Amino acid sequence: MKQLNKTASAIFLAVTLVIVTGCAATGHRESTGEYVDDAVITTKVKAAILDRPTLKSLDIHVETMKGVVHLWGVVTSRSAVDEAGKVARRVGGVKSVKNDLRSM
Repeated sequence: MKQLNKTASAIFLAVTLVIVTGCAATGHRESTGEYVDDAVITTKVKAAILDRPTLKSLDIHVETMKGVVHLWGVVTSRSAVDEAGKVARRVGGVKSVKNDLRSM
């Protein structure tokens, strides 16, 4: 009976370690929770940009990874580049913004 308990405990520990390791974030991957948080941030940034009449939202692409928002695409002016960056920074949960937008 003792041997069975030890074996069951070892299997439980091994499965737990695999699950925890598989769900943990790495330098290049996100945990499930981070992925969901980033999806919410991306949606909020897109909505905030769409709410600005001076920004062509279809030309601005948004991606978020671990709270860092990446903007890229083409906008009409340098002021639109700056405005999009400011709008993104104001969204809750954004840690920083990498603004790779280009003006025509």
